[in-house]
Amino acid sequence: MKKLPLLCLLPLMAATCTPSALQAQPKVKKGSNTFVYRVIDYGEGIDTQFTTVTTDGARFRVTEEGAALAAGQRFIPGYSTEEYVVDVAADSLYCLTTLFDSSESHCYLTASLFGRKDLSFDTARVDGLVRYTCSVNSNKLEFYVLPQAQEVSPIPYYGRLGGLLVSYWRNGQCRLELCRTGRRTASAVSFEGAARVSSKQLAAIKRQHTVLSTRIFDNVQLCWGKENSHLTDGGSGTPFDSVLHFAGGTLALKRISLPHLPSHYQTFVEIHQRSNGDAYDRTGSLFVLGCQPGAAPAFLRGMNEHPDSLPLFTDRKGDRYQGIRAEGDIFQPPVELVRFFTSFGVSHFNDRVKMEGLEWESENYFKQEVTDLASRLQGEVWIGIWIGNYDGGGHLVTVDLKSYPGDYVWEIDEAEKSAVLPLFNTCNVLEMAGQNYGKFFDTDSLTVAFDIPLEAKQVRLRYITTGHGGWDGGDEFNPKANTILIDGTPAFSVTPWRCDCGRYREWNPVSGNFWNGTSSSDYSRSGWCPGTATQPVYFDLSTLTPGRHTLTVAIPQGAPQAGSFSHWCLSGCLIIDK
Repeated sequence: MKKLPLLCLLPLMAATCTPSALQAQPKVKKGSNTFVYRVIDYGEGIDTQFTTVTTDGARFRVTEEGAALAAGQRFIPGYSTEEYVVDVAADSLYCLTTLFDSSESHCYLTASLFGRKDLSFDTARVDGLVRYTCSVNSNKLEFYVLPQAQEVSPIPYYGRLGGLLVSYWRNGQCRLELCRTGRRTASAVSFEGAARVSSKQLAAIKRQHTVLSTRIFDNVQLCWGKENSHLTDGGSGTPFDSVLHFAGGTLALKRISLPHLPSHYQTFVEIHQRSNGDAYDRTGSLFVLGCQPGAAPAFLRGMNEHPDSLPLFTDRKGDRYQGIRAEGDIFQPPVELVRFFTSFGVSHFNDRVKMEGLEWESENYFKQEVTDLASRLQGEVWIGIWIGNYDGGGHLVTVDLKSYPGDYVWEIDEAEKSAVLPLFNTCNVLEMAGQNYGKFFDTDSLTVAFDIPLEAKQVRLRYITTGHGGWDGGDEFNPKANTILIDGTPAFSVTPWRCDCGRYREWNPVSGNFWNGTSSSDYSRSGWCPGTATQPVYFDLSTLTPGRHTLTVAIPQGAPQAGSFSHWCLSGCLIIDK
């Protein structure tokens, strides 16, 4: 059962009950000092937990029901419990937080005023109760209170309510209600040994323990002119966590060990990028190398030797394209995590141009969820990042992988529930080593064979596409439909196009400015803008029968002109849920 704090519940659906339910409020027994509340969580279902308030003179104590564990289970890192103590006479609210991390626990104490002056309530009499109403972050909150001298509330962070809280409603839904009262001996709460911190400090401590963060690249330079690294023994002898450089320094690679996580974790990639001398908008890609379980990635050979050592595809013009599609068990192309684009010179050139009404941003920041690729982000993996450029200063990048829990139980699934099958990737991350651009769509299509396993329940194609060719007639500035055929029959079509590029002007200090008041970075493009990341598109292939199939991508690529050519950066993989 998920245990979510009352303040962190998701936005609510339409009202399902009304305050008429107040007629069923329990009778308060004379001399009661214990008040048990039912806490209602509206999620996929309706979950209930219980919170107990115990009074002792001018003080009361709030104890939440903790999450329950089955035999052999353990809590996630960062699981915490909270207990509140209110000293009404002293107008003080104390929160004692116990945070669990592996076999250890740590206690923290925060203190604040009980009475809040930042909330303004409207009051009304309803069925013998006082209804306090306020609005917090566009949410309508209603507190139904039985007036009495003793203050009793299981949600004391909302301040004084002038009596016994009977029920709490949010946007028309009952979220908490008093269900029984009684009497028992009050026990004292000890703050001894608890570290005193501010609420802001406590929030940072909890994030530090709860969010599992791995630094992949730390201020790594991607530029032209570095000496290439050299792998021995097919990469098996490469030290973990060492940054390697290939393609003249424009590609960085790291062998890293990532933890196996429970399936309820959501995983995100964060990329910080800034210019270190290159002024242009460049294509970038963060990827993990695809390989069969227990085998070294075949793509390493193309990095270590030459792209021509990878499987080749030859188009009708006789041009060769290296390592762009899966070849059965022999070769898998890189699995693209994030496609991103640098802006025109952010950071390095911020002082070069001044424009009235504009303040240049300090960096590009990209964050994308990659939970559906989680099976490729555990155990030993090779993660690479590339920005195509021929500048000696190039770009600086920092990359983090962050995973957020969706439950309080740490339980690893014995069998993998999903698999990722790389199909193709024409984003030429070895461009500066001689890997060809994906410019064959004017005469050819891209076809790859794949197998649907018997145990597949859902199959989706994760597809990333951007068009390039930087002149008026090039595919960068002209919408082109991408048609996807399954077994030779057209099944899907998508036209990648971004028309919001002008929104990112502040990230492009040295974008070319034109006579009419526009700038190069303002122009709409085929699925990307300078300073943005491209979103994947998903296509459902669940109706395919188990066995062998083919997937074909066809694009009406424009003709070359005066030595310039259009090309397409595509990547696609199957996400197979079992």
